[in-house]
Amino acid sequence: MHTRRIGDVEVSAIGLGGMPMSIEGRPEEARSLSTIHAALDAGVTLIDTADAYHLHADEVGHNEILIAKALASHERGAEVLVATKGGHLRPGDGSWTLDGSPEHIRAACEASLRRLGVEAIGLYQFHRPDPAVPYAESVGAVRDLLDEGKIRMAGISNADPDQIRQAGEILGGRLVSVQNQFSPAFRSSEPELRLCDELGIAFLPWSPLGGISRAGELGSTFAPFARIAEAHGVSPQQVCLAWMLAKSPVVVPIPGSSRPETIRDSTAAAELELTAEEFAELDAL
Repeated sequence: MHTRRIGDVEVSAIGLGGMPMSIEGRPEEARSLSTIHAALDAGVTLIDTADAYHLHADEVGHNEILIAKALASHERGAEVLVATKGGHLRPGDGSWTLDGSPEHIRAACEASLRRLGVEAIGLYQFHRPDPAVPYAESVGAVRDLLDEGKIRMAGISNADPDQIRQAGEILGGRLVSVQNQFSPAFRSSEPELRLCDELGIAFLPWSPLGGISRAGELGSTFAPFARIAEAHGVSPQQVCLAWMLAKSPVVVPIPGSSRPETIRDSTAAAELELTAEEFAELDAL
C-alpha cells in the first residue's frame, strides 16, 4: 500500500470510512468486523469515524465502539490512525442536528476517548460548522483539547476556504486535515482541495465514490470512468479513487464500505496509475 501523510503520521493512501457500518442499512456486526479486518489486511492504516455514526438515540458512538472492537481483535490494529469527529448529532429519528458549543465539543471528545479506549485520539475533527455558535469558539475548543493532550492532531470537516484559514490561525498552524465531500458527482469542494494542496494540509474526501454507480449507464456524465476502467481491467470505483489520488499528494480518500470485497477493491486503487490523458479527461468532467 502506498502511503501519504496526515500531519506527522504516515497513513495508507486509501482509508476506510466507517459510516455505512452504523447507519441506515447497516449490516450485522460480524460482517462489519470482517470488513474492517479486510481493510487492515489490505494495508489500510486510516479509519474515519464519528460519534454521530449510529441509528438510535441510545447508541451514540456505535461506529467508534465497532472500530475499537475490530482493532483490538487484529494483530495490526495498533498501527491504525483512527480519525473521529464531534459536533454533529443524530437524535434517532433519522435527522442530523448540530452542536458546536465548546461545552459539547469537550464532552463529545471525552466520550469518544472512552469508547475508543485510548488516552489520546489520533485525529479529532470538528464535524460541521454550527450557525448558532461562532466558528472561532468551536475550533477554539478543539485547540484546547490539542493543548491538553486529549487529541494528538486536529482537523475540520465540511469547511469552506475562509474557515480553513481561520482554523489554521486558531490552531496556531497545527491544522492537519480537512474532510469535505468530494466525488465525481460533487465537485464544489475543488477550491478547498486546492487550498489544502497549497498549505500542505491533508484533504480527506468523504463519499468519494458519489456518481460512480451511474458510470455504466448509457449517456451518463460519468461514462468515461467506466470506459477507462474497462481499458485497465479494473472497476470504475478504482479509477475514481486513482483520479483523486492523482489530483494532489495531499488527497487521502476515505471510501465508506460495509463489505470486505468492496474495501479490497478500493484499496487496489493505490496501485492504479492513470495516463496523463486519462487523468485530464476525467478531471475535465
